[in-house]
Amino acid sequence: MPLPAPQTRNQLHTRNVVFRGYQREDRLWDIEAELLDTKSKVFDILGEGTWLPGEPIHDMTIRVTIDDTFVVHEIAVAMDGSPHAICPQAQAPLQSMIGCTMGRGWRQAIERNMGGIRGCAHLRELLFNMATAAFQTLSQELAANVINHPPAHLGKCMAWDFNGDLVKRDYPVFYAFNKGTNP
Repeated sequence: MPLPAPQTRNQLHTRNVVFRGYQREDRLWDIEAELLDTKSKVFDILGEGTWLPGEPIHDMTIRVTIDDTFVVHEIAVAMDGSPHAICPQAQAPLQSMIGCTMGRGWRQAIERNMGGIRGCAHLRELLFNMATAAFQTLSQELAANVINHPPAHLGKCMAWDFNGDLVKRDYPVFYAFNKGTNP
């Protein structure tokens, strides 16, 4: 169902964010995220530059390479567009995320390693959501290997409630799962 019709308005800003997941031949996984910000009017930052309508103000890409356990092995980042001359310096702190796991504590690891003035808010935003993209990329592969432990997405939202119809249909062994009594 679409949104209700809006009031008369003028578009000023567009942010496009895309996530892609790839399985590599070496059995590692690449998760890529791109962020592109544009304005609909001429945009000027005193002392930094002027951007024409549609010209990228932020143009950033991150590639995180993980293994089957979601541990980060490599990170590559490109900042092809940024509004301030100092912004590219925010790329280096991403390397401190190598060895972290995209799972419980992921957001805390991002804040600990590159939060506040140690990094870039836009790159952190991409990293936060890359964990979900990683899960979506690996979900079928991981589901095929489920034996004694429920997949990570079960019990994390209304649709995947252990007592719900989807779990009963797709993961019957974990239907009504109780960590204290089930496998």
